[in-house]
Amino acid sequence: MSLRTIVPVALTAAITLALSVHGPQAEAASTTKAPAASAPALDVAKLDAPKVAFNLADLDPAVAACDDLNGFVNAKWLKANPVPSDRTSWGSFEVLAERSLVIQHALVEQAAAANAPAGSIEGKIADIWRTGMDEAAINQAGLAPLQPQLKAIDGLRDGKAVAAWLRDRYAQGQGFLFSFGANADYKDSSQVIAYAGQGGLGLPEKGYYFDESQAKIRDAYVQYIARVLVLGGAKPAQAATQAKAVMAFETRLANASLSRIELRDPSKRYNPVSAAQANAITPHFDWNAFFDTLQVPAEDKFSLAQPGYFAELDKMLADTPAATWQAYLRFHTIDEAAPYLAQSFEQAHFDFYNKTLRGQQEMLPRWKRSLEAVNDAMGEGLGQLYVQAAFPPESKVEMQQLVHNLSIALKARLEKLDWMSAETKQRALEKWASFTPKIGYPDKWRDWSGLRTSDAGFLANMEAAQAFNYRYRLDKIGKPVDRTEWGMTPQTVNAYYNATKNEIVFPAAILQPPFFDPKADPALNYGGIGAVIGHEMMHGYDDSGSQFDAKGNFDSWWTDSDRKLFTERTDQLVAQFDGYEAVPGVHVKGKLTLGENIGDLGGLTVAYDALQMALKQDPAAKGKIDGYTQDQRFFMNWATVWRRNFTDGELRVRLNTDPHAPANFRAIAAPSNMPAYAQAFQCKAGDRMVRGKDRVAIW
Repeated sequence: MSLRTIVPVALTAAITLALSVHGPQAEAASTTKAPAASAPALDVAKLDAPKVAFNLADLDPAVAACDDLNGFVNAKWLKANPVPSDRTSWGSFEVLAERSLVIQHALVEQAAAANAPAGSIEGKIADIWRTGMDEAAINQAGLAPLQPQLKAIDGLRDGKAVAAWLRDRYAQGQGFLFSFGANADYKDSSQVIAYAGQGGLGLPEKGYYFDESQAKIRDAYVQYIARVLVLGGAKPAQAATQAKAVMAFETRLANASLSRIELRDPSKRYNPVSAAQANAITPHFDWNAFFDTLQVPAEDKFSLAQPGYFAELDKMLADTPAATWQAYLRFHTIDEAAPYLAQSFEQAHFDFYNKTLRGQQEMLPRWKRSLEAVNDAMGEGLGQLYVQAAFPPESKVEMQQLVHNLSIALKARLEKLDWMSAETKQRALEKWASFTPKIGYPDKWRDWSGLRTSDAGFLANMEAAQAFNYRYRLDKIGKPVDRTEWGMTPQTVNAYYNATKNEIVFPAAILQPPFFDPKADPALNYGGIGAVIGHEMMHGYDDSGSQFDAKGNFDSWWTDSDRKLFTERTDQLVAQFDGYEAVPGVHVKGKLTLGENIGDLGGLTVAYDALQMALKQDPAAKGKIDGYTQDQRFFMNWATVWRRNFTDGELRVRLNTDPHAPANFRAIAAPSNMPAYAQAFQCKAGDRMVRGKDRVAIW
């Protein structure tokens, strides 16, 4: 169930869709066989890890299921579980993520205590962990670890020097002015090419620079920029002037950027050009020199998406004073490094991005922040230890059967569509036949032998990992796509669909209640992980994924009339979510969340079909449990998955940036469109959970 895009939206190849909005981005698996890590013995059952699952005691009899499924299933739990002070949201995903963190914490502590060999995975994880936990050493170092970069910025005198500095920093994996990375060619998904896309903004989305409703956030951001510049050595008055210049600089970039909604269109993320053609757009930024510095073979073809952004950026290299460039680069260099610097820098970063912007009242404890760093640096390496300690092999076997069952149900539904022509339906079934499921963890692990870590310092280790991981990704350019790679770590509570590989992926950490429980009755598993499986499959047929064919190529496989009929149906779903008011005066953006909403509706429908197939094969499972039918328990567990509280700030940010609707609407939206829900709870026309003439049916 795609809940978040695991590749930053600024990256033009961002077509991987994930189930939840949070979770660390993982490094992909390598094409070389790595030795298995040897995890210390760990009794997961004895760890004090939180759990969440469907529970009869959570049901609120004061709320009618025909009026509000979310309230009926989750109201009591939500009231009893407010957002913790060190969080911005709290619900099923966060509880499972917390459980995963407890396991990871035990693993890194054991690795640190074991004095593992320096070149081993455990040894490198231990280096990052120990230096991250050494707060005294980090504070004593102050800004010193970053001074060489800042000194270089102070020496920049013109746009030509800025361009050269950018080339050098990108070669170290430290680029924030635009995204640059590797991904499958949209038109030939078997080959990897380079993608460049818009970036450079410190606020979440371009609308923050212009919308009247964000004026206070803009003011706070300018104050934050000044605060960072003062910490970097500027006088307060000088910093205040520079902060205004940086804000004007970013506002100009934002004006040339596309919105999150516009970036949902794959054609806005793919613009293949040669280096010569790109140089014509950016005469002050030489792409041949950039590729030479990064040592990537991209001169003949790479994607320069959002060319208008790069044209404006090029103008800024020519007409923006060097002093403004220096202020902008100093600010972002310090800001990017702040989580790994002394307490004053980390606190400033937290105060704006977490507290002011999202409403988080307290920092996470040091161990969780350090564990986030380990995941950022060596996520899949830690994943090897996690799988050995916490993932039972039988879970993978049972998941394979569930995926098979959902696949059969999806095929049957595609074959029965009455609005799609035979021609398009044949192509849809070809795509169905080429789905690749991945469950639990990669079949081969990434090789970490080239990464050098030490006890030299936290920032030094993180920069080493950043450069190593970026080099790893850049080395894919010009080579065949490795379809064995993963885009999430096993310890991530999430799932995703990748359009260019036409694959659905389910990491180990999500395979636990309320999503999956080998001991649970069919309804709970089909309403949980079954709906997740269906959701990810349906991403292949949402408004964006449906533009990629069975081989993962960006290619229209629809007749014009079928695409028109599809759009008429999806427009109804846009209207449904546009009607949901998340906070007073602020509605969900139906176009921004369309792909996820299609995934929810189609995925839950297919999961329901699969449940009925399973119950026919095992009639003994049809009886009531605790007074509820299998159909009722199916929908109630779906709602359990989507129990979630938000801070007001977090919710407002997500409404502007997140392609997923708030959880309370996800709990009710798809069921309200399904006649099976009304039948399960004996709802009547006019009940809030029964949509009438405006009922949406797509897949």
